[in-house]
Amino acid sequence: MGVPFIQKARIGGYICRQLAKGNRRFPLVLMLEPLFQCNLRCKGCGKISHPPEIMNRRMTVEECVARAEECGAPIVSLPGGEPLMHPDIHLIARELIARKRFVYLCTNALLVEKRLADFEPSPYLTFNVHLDGLRDKHDTLVNRNGVFDQAVQAIRRLVADGYRVTTNTTFFGDETPESAAALFDFLMSLGVEGMTVAPAFNYESAEEQDNFLGREGSCKLFRALLPQARKRGWRFNHSSLYLDFLAGGQQYACSPWGTPAANIFGWQRPCYLLNDGYVGSFRELMQDTDWESYGTAGDARCADCMVHCGFEPSAVVDAALHPLKALGVFLRGAGN
Repeated sequence: MGVPFIQKARIGGYICRQLAKGNRRFPLVLMLEPLFQCNLRCKGCGKISHPPEIMNRRMTVEECVARAEECGAPIVSLPGGEPLMHPDIHLIARELIARKRFVYLCTNALLVEKRLADFEPSPYLTFNVHLDGLRDKHDTLVNRNGVFDQAVQAIRRLVADGYRVTTNTTFFGDETPESAAALFDFLMSLGVEGMTVAPAFNYESAEEQDNFLGREGSCKLFRALLPQARKRGWRFNHSSLYLDFLAGGQQYACSPWGTPAANIFGWQRPCYLLNDGYVGSFRELMQDTDWESYGTAGDARCADCMVHCGFEPSAVVDAALHPLKALGVFLRGAGN
């Protein structure tokens, strides 16, 4: 089991067309936030500090579709907030799927049982369930007991009903190779398609500010962790080159244009993680943003960032330009 062939083929064709046209800055994943409201208050989150009048706003179905059409990215990620709190999230997903977008609905899974009847399985729809550790750790990070068990129950239901399911895990400063490996073993036992992983980003507005790995700590963790992947049967929803980057084996500059972010305010500059204001159109975002001023070499806020929304696009383009290099990393295994 893994990413369906239809998704690999469509994404690969899209990237090749962009490169053939000489484009080096193009969107791969649209981070579309239809709301900020959430039913949890996680310690590492920077998205839930808005006042009530902002938290209660929603993007309409028409606005979401327009953003996706304007951007043209083949993948649309629906984070939040908690997207299942949006009354029309199923209609948003349905309209995007009708336009052959691959939709990743990012959820804490607390509302899966309540909302599941609104959806139907599709190769274009994936439920991406947030789990940052096993029971005690995850429930501590989300500030509520019982969330882990509800998420696991939801994953089992989704898998049994034929949905594509991935997980999304953020590692903090107290993570160890042993605890991370135990989590990966458990997630694989649930039958998920693959796992998304990244070190936590230090949001300025996050509740907890002193529990981050930093770049050195992240590389140390993943160097110890990733060489076990093949033997233990772990499947990741990442390119081999991005995983190798996490372990310090590759050096990449950030490609924030690869995952542009849109929400109730417009197009967020420069990326999903940093907020230096908004612009009214995708074209304005791409043409008028001073991209060179961001990244580890240009902005101190980016110094420790290794999150996939910034660096996976760099790794994917590198793989397309240097397929033999990518094949070599795949064959030997990331982190080796």
